[in-house]
Amino acid sequence: MADLGTSGQPQRPGSAFRAALMLPGSVVTLGLILFALGLLAILAFRFNDGSLFGAGFTLGNFSILATEPLYGRVILRSLTIAGLVTAATVVTAYPVAYYLSFHARSRALILFLVTLPFWTSYLLRVFAWKIVLAYNGVLNSGLIAAGLWSEPSTALLNTPAAVVLTLAHAYAPFAILPILVSLDAIPRSLAEAAADLGATPFTVFRRVILPNSMPGVLAGAVVVFVPTVGDYVTPALVGGPSSTMIGSLIQAQFGKAQDWPFGAALALVVMLVILAVILLVRQGDRRFGSRL
Repeated sequence: MADLGTSGQPQRPGSAFRAALMLPGSVVTLGLILFALGLLAILAFRFNDGSLFGAGFTLGNFSILATEPLYGRVILRSLTIAGLVTAATVVTAYPVAYYLSFHARSRALILFLVTLPFWTSYLLRVFAWKIVLAYNGVLNSGLIAAGLWSEPSTALLNTPAAVVLTLAHAYAPFAILPILVSLDAIPRSLAEAAADLGATPFTVFRRVILPNSMPGVLAGAVVVFVPTVGDYVTPALVGGPSSTMIGSLIQAQFGKAQDWPFGAALALVVMLVILAVILLVRQGDRRFGSRL
C-alpha cells in the first residue's frame, strides 16, 4: 500500500526515486540512440579517406545524392513498397484486432497464434516465404496440382509483390497489437448509445469505432512503415533487381564499398524523408480525421 501523508493522501515518490526510475531510459536514449544519431550526422559531412571518421568536412556526399537520379528512384521505390506494405498490413490487421476486441471468445489463443511467428528467427520466416514462392515451391506445386497452371511460374518470386507479401506477413503483429489496444480503450457505451439512437452497425463503426481507433491505426502504421523503408534482408532474399530498396544501398556503402561517410549521408537523408512523410500523415489526420 502507498504511504499516506498527514493529509491522508498518498505521498508521491521522491525526486531521487523518480530520477532512479528515469536513469535506465535516459542512458539508453542519450548513450545509444542520440549518440549514434549524432555520430551518423557528423560522419555524413566527412571525406572518405579510408580512416574511421574521415578527414575534413564536405558537402560532397549530399551533392552526389542530389545530382545522381539513381538514389532518388531507389528512395521513391522504397517509400512506395513500404507504403504498400503498411496499407496491406493495416487493412488485414484491423479486422483481426476488431474481432479480438469485440467478438473473440478464445482471445488468449488467438493472440498466441498472432505472436507465434516471433518465436522463430526473422530470416527463417523470410526463407519460408522464399520456399513457398519459388519456381518449384509450395504455391506453384499446389496450383499445378489443382489444374490451375500447366507449368511453374517465375512471376511469384523476385518481384516487388513478393517483397510486399513477405514484409506484410512479418510485420502484421506490429499493427494488430496497437490497433487492439486502441479498440479496447473505446467505451462500449458509445456504440450502444449510437445504436439506441438508430444508427446502423456500419454507421456505428464508421462514426464511432473507426475514428476513436485511429490513434492505434496510425501507431501501427508508423511502426510498420519506418522499419520497412530501410529493410534490406527481404528484398535481397525474395526480391530482384526491380525490388532493390534504399537499405540495400546503405548496407553496401558500409560493407563492400567501405564508404562510411556516403552511407551515413544516405541514411541521414532517408531518415529526414521518413520524418517528412510521418509529419505529413499526422497533419492530414489532424485536418481530415474528424470528418470520418
